[in-house]
Amino acid sequence: MSIRFAVIAAVLLLGAAACAPRQDYRGITIEEEKVNLVKVGQSSEAQVNALLGSPSTISTFPDWGTVYYYISSQTDTVAFLAPELIDQQVLAIAFDKDSKVKEIKRYGLKDGKQIAFVDRETPTRGKELTFLEQLFGNLGRFNSTGAK
Repeated sequence: MSIRFAVIAAVLLLGAAACAPRQDYRGITIEEEKVNLVKVGQSSEAQVNALLGSPSTISTFPDWGTVYYYISSQTDTVAFLAPELIDQQVLAIAFDKDSKVKEIKRYGLKDGKQIAFVDRETPTRGKELTFLEQLFGNLGRFNSTGAK
């Protein structure tokens, strides 16, 4: 009786541990003290790079000037379910034509859309087959007269 109880308890514990959420942190989290050292109108691109490190991405619109984006996100994943975005922070530092800091902005999860770093689905063309079509699709396609 006690061995059966121990086995059942072990299975339940393993099942509960498998369903515990896993937290993932991605990107660059910048400390507030370092951001406070960046001064609008005074700090240059080189100083920001030295102080905060390389940005996650840099703007691609030359008419707007250079903008550094430092992006970080936190997700929770439970078992086999899709990850759920818990928090996302974006620090945007814009530079003027003289490469001096023009503006510093912070954006959170409530300020915009979720940023998808990687899209894990590749679209394909063609017909979507049902389960039964996949299961019985090859019946009758083989010619047994030529096989030996």
